[in-house]
Amino acid sequence: MSRRSILNTLAIGAGLIAAAAMSGVGAAEYNMRLHTLVKSPHPYNDMAEFMKKDVEAKSGGRIAIKIFPAASLGNDSAVIGEMGLGTIDLMISSTNNAAKQVPDYQVFSMPYLFKDYDALMKAVAPGSPVVKHFEKAYADRKLGMKLLALGGSGTRSMSNAKRPVTGLKDIKGMKMRTPPSPMISKTWQALGTLPVTIAWAELYAGIQTGVAEALESSIPGYMGSKLYEVAPYLALTEHTIQVNHVSISERTWNKLPPDLRKLMQDSAVAASALGIAKAQEYEASFVKKLQQSHGVKVSHPDKNQFVNALKPTQAQLAKDLKLTEIVGLIQAAR
Repeated sequence: MSRRSILNTLAIGAGLIAAAAMSGVGAAEYNMRLHTLVKSPHPYNDMAEFMKKDVEAKSGGRIAIKIFPAASLGNDSAVIGEMGLGTIDLMISSTNNAAKQVPDYQVFSMPYLFKDYDALMKAVAPGSPVVKHFEKAYADRKLGMKLLALGGSGTRSMSNAKRPVTGLKDIKGMKMRTPPSPMISKTWQALGTLPVTIAWAELYAGIQTGVAEALESSIPGYMGSKLYEVAPYLALTEHTIQVNHVSISERTWNKLPPDLRKLMQDSAVAASALGIAKAQEYEASFVKKLQQSHGVKVSHPDKNQFVNALKPTQAQLAKDLKLTEIVGLIQAAR
């Protein structure tokens, strides 16, 4: 082999080594999978996109996050199990859907618990007694998850397939879909409906086939899952502010150094604030679009009827479901 050939070969080899080295530059040390249950547009997915960009940028590429929206990794119950195993790293979802694993999350389904978003965010501020209560609940129940933040992602209202709702008389006897939360089920039973539990991913078909006739959800959830196609009567009961949790697998958390733990926590708190802003933005625009573009009939029922009907049962529900302590912490934050 000539000297020139040898030099060319060495140059090529050096180039390949350099290229291989360069390919490793910026490769993430921690690759995370983030679950949401919903389709866009929805505050959960906006929060997920924010966290991805924020964490990846501020970590200098040490963390990479891939988002799996629309229950593509499974329903919340299955995902919580996977979080405990560390096969899914992050989730942003409704506390309603975690009530089986964290029974005290049922408190957020108590109608008219918070007068507005400001009251909610004051109660669930980082380091607050309410947040510490749920951090302990995660640990006590050995979920293998850590709570990063709580926030709000829209008010929940009622929709149905049958008729406009102006008062309680209009919903009496309706088959009402509720998530797996005894608080929500008992609340709607007290209001005269017949609760049935259906997974969110199966809800469209459930309404379409008549297994359920009505549902309660956030406006973005109703819009994003096209539930207006099968339940075109929307009643703005605004009975609860939907509370969401941002949680991380303990296995993932334990792998992170202190600086990246703080980054994840701070990003989750900021994402929760964004969730509220997006929820308010979506609700105003979506209700208008639902009426104008999708023929949804919107009604404004008398909320006092709902509040008065529930007064006799609220305290009893808190007692029966062993929520007296957490209700007290929330009331003390007002």
